[in-house]
Amino acid sequence: MRRTTLVTAMATGVALVLTACGGGGSSSSGSDSGEVTFWDTSGPNESPVFKKIAEACATKDGYKVKTETVAFDQALNNYKTAAQGGQGPDVFRSEVAWVPQLAKNGLVADLSDTDLAKDTGDFLEVPLGSTKYEGKSWGVPQVTDSLALLYNKKKLADAGVTPPKTWDELKAASAKLGGEKSFFLNNDAYYALPFIYGAGGDLVDAQAKKIVVNSAENVKALQTAKGLLDAKAAATALDPTNSYANMQAAFSSGDAAMVINGPWAVADYLKGAAFSDASNLGIAPVPGDSAGKGSAPVGGHDYVIRQGTKAKQSSIKFIQCMSSADSQAQVAKELGLLPTRKSAYSNADVKANAVVSAFEPVAKAAHARPWIPEGGQLFDPLKIAYADVLAGKKEAKAALDEVAKAYKDTVVPEYSVG
Repeated sequence: MRRTTLVTAMATGVALVLTACGGGGSSSSGSDSGEVTFWDTSGPNESPVFKKIAEACATKDGYKVKTETVAFDQALNNYKTAAQGGQGPDVFRSEVAWVPQLAKNGLVADLSDTDLAKDTGDFLEVPLGSTKYEGKSWGVPQVTDSLALLYNKKKLADAGVTPPKTWDELKAASAKLGGEKSFFLNNDAYYALPFIYGAGGDLVDAQAKKIVVNSAENVKALQTAKGLLDAKAAATALDPTNSYANMQAAFSSGDAAMVINGPWAVADYLKGAAFSDASNLGIAPVPGDSAGKGSAPVGGHDYVIRQGTKAKQSSIKFIQCMSSADSQAQVAKELGLLPTRKSAYSNADVKANAVVSAFEPVAKAAHARPWIPEGGQLFDPLKIAYADVLAGKKEAKAALDEVAKAYKDTVVPEYSVG
């Protein structure tokens, strides 16, 4: 996810603990130890499946593997602390935004000259981009995700409404769907991105080293989101801390007809009263501009190898197996997570998974985020601004000007302001 502030908030509730530093040693020279320690940062529903696949890979390829579960919200800091001391795992499941930061700090191995960087044409282009930094390869895509419009099929059908393709259509549909109960708008920064990307905006232009978060396109994007609230076509939580939980509860219970969320949320929704029949959950691309062109951010995770591992060759074999089309198909089948390999979507079991099939076009059209070491730091200032705009505390232009200043002052001071 995944994705910055939202995922951190979600992961705080995950009861996983760091069980050991694992790995060890600061030299990659000499013979391979034949023992791979893998830090898995997935949730409790997912980690048993990854552990099972990891053990099968080790048995098949002739090395030992030790899988350790690490709470997502603690994982990055724990990894950096361990790796800086020459300790830690051999393979780490990194959120996509962490990869350039770890690469810049010399805490992951450059894989450019290894087999992992060869024959990458089967990977989806945008997730693969998250493994690149300064022209080199630092990881292999594990799973990908993006945001989609999730909707209650029965509610929309009873109202004679089709899934809206534009924000204007969503606004118009609200009259038939109970006004504010038609759509719950999460005020987290990550959930502002469909509005921003759909309007043709971005947070920074990494290539030009320019801050563009306060562009005219972004001002319009936030005004569009606020306009849904003003028209009583959507509801939100004025308290940002509880916004995600409130959205989940409203949609799961059937109180809200539509939300924007990712595949990670489906398992929770299916436990709710509104989706006791799983077929009632609809999935469509996020709404967009007047032409119906929507755009949602890419999220997901990558496998990286710790710089200084004593098991580099075994780690390479491990990642090759874990990221294979067969392994990805198994993950998709058992967990509903989205493959990063194109060929995995052709697997019969993957095609049979309704959630994965519905998210496939969403994932393939996902918008790349800025793959810079500071990428994860772009969200906190935006989170405050977005919540303030939705709450009516600030106008969009003034709020985004403050974000641009925060970026310049503390995040990317070397960038110019657009």
